[in-house]
Amino acid sequence: MSQRAANRRIRLLGAALALALAVALARAGWIQVVRASSLAQLADAQQTRTIPVLAPRGVIFDRDNVELAANEDSITISADPKLVKSAATESRRAAMVLGLDQQGEAALLSALSDRSKGFVYVARQAPVVKAEQLKGMKLAGFEYTPEPKRIYPQGKLAAQTIGFAGVDNKGLTGLELEYDHSLTGHDGKQTVVKDPAGSVIDVRGTTYEKPGADLTLTIDNAIQLYVQEVLAATRKASQALSASAVVLDPRSGEVLAMATVPSYNANNTSNTSDQLHRDRAITDAYEPGSTFKLVTVAGALSDGVVSPQTSFTLPYSIRVADKNIHDSHPRPTERLSVSQILTQSSNVGAVRISQRLGSQRLARWIKRFGFGETTGIDFPSESRGIVKPLDEWYGSDAGTIPIGQGIAVTPIQLAAAYAAIANKGVWLQPHFVERIGSKQAPAPKRRRVVTSAVAEQLMTMFGSVVDKGTGTEAEIPNYSVAGKTGTAQKADSSGGYSTSKYVASFVGIVPASDPRLVILITVDEPKGAIWGGSVAAPAFKEIALDCLRYLEVPPDRPS
Repeated sequence: MSQRAANRRIRLLGAALALALAVALARAGWIQVVRASSLAQLADAQQTRTIPVLAPRGVIFDRDNVELAANEDSITISADPKLVKSAATESRRAAMVLGLDQQGEAALLSALSDRSKGFVYVARQAPVVKAEQLKGMKLAGFEYTPEPKRIYPQGKLAAQTIGFAGVDNKGLTGLELEYDHSLTGHDGKQTVVKDPAGSVIDVRGTTYEKPGADLTLTIDNAIQLYVQEVLAATRKASQALSASAVVLDPRSGEVLAMATVPSYNANNTSNTSDQLHRDRAITDAYEPGSTFKLVTVAGALSDGVVSPQTSFTLPYSIRVADKNIHDSHPRPTERLSVSQILTQSSNVGAVRISQRLGSQRLARWIKRFGFGETTGIDFPSESRGIVKPLDEWYGSDAGTIPIGQGIAVTPIQLAAAYAAIANKGVWLQPHFVERIGSKQAPAPKRRRVVTSAVAEQLMTMFGSVVDKGTGTEAEIPNYSVAGKTGTAQKADSSGGYSTSKYVASFVGIVPASDPRLVILITVDEPKGAIWGGSVAAPAFKEIALDCLRYLEVPPDRPS
């Protein structure tokens, strides 16, 4: 090649390089000047994230500030499948750290492989230790968001009453649902800048979260524990389907304890049925049997058609329309006073008292005591019970309803009715919550049901039930007790009543001279002994004795 040709090529190469440099400089200038703003926004968007700062739910405390529902730290792990380098590798590593089974790992692999999505969950509310371990592996496309997790430190204690919240921290049952609006806080947010590995390198701005309001309940965790232990033992001994209890302070309407067995652990609800979640003392109605004679006798005393000393000649059975009503045990015809009728729980006697009162006035007293309507207790799905309107009373209803058959009530309705008698005739709305945050809960509704004089007469008669009637197994040494037994046949599918399935119950007031506690026990389908006096009354005695000691209530009837 000649020198001239070589120089020409060098000049052409130089020109090409100069042209390329000019184009590059022009391109750089155009990017810096014309596209600078849009590209900066794009780069910023790729690295800037707005992260929600989730507010914790309010804590639920018992009356002594024991935590019944609280929160613990957890981390929710998510991923952007578009940024995942190897779905197979990353799903395997995540499954190993998080302890996922083969099925869980397969589901995660499928989610990470779907590049049509920009967000998938890897694990909700994972333990902090495991999340930090996984974070240390620096898996591409994974993000870690702190999230409070709802926990129940006392496990089964008051589970049906407290209820539980779901994985999104929304109340699903019980008080968690009833007070969800108060317990739910307001989430915050944080704008951060992340490096390509996903680590935060700068915080641009923060809006702070506001935790939900705490609840302070009237429940006493010690009394609640006594109740659940006794109920569990009672159910086991009687081989019953279930058992429920309500403990009220009649002076305030405060629910000190409420329980149903069998129960469940609110920390693990995935394998429990909806049946276990129900607080049966509020949501389920049953035919009360003889405990309902309170209404019949209270109405007759209040309307002046009888006094405690009024006596009736009573055969063993009496016919009302198409039904023969008889007493629980055979006996000869005898003359009994109203007080003795209640003491011996005579069905025939209660019918005779009701006949003197009349169906129209009895219906009015049923309504006055609050049956057929909710109590308004602060709890979701409260049942009204089942009360026929007077114009639908037919045939034997005038004889069966006065003895607690053909009518259905909830345990909380019945406990509140007896609490009204213990509270000198004034009914107080039962309730669970004492304070919401720093504010006192609204005062419970109150109304007078009977006069203080009638309430005193009833207390004396209910005292006789325990001293020498059907409730002697509820006697507590050194304390006066007033109460009533109930044994009710359960309705069957044919429209009649079972001869083998019963609900045994007892409602007691203690000390009778200055009531501090109203305790109602129901035992559903006990085997063997079926009577309220032999199945439910002993459970009342055990619970009451523990409560009296715990509350340091002095004896009112020393031996």
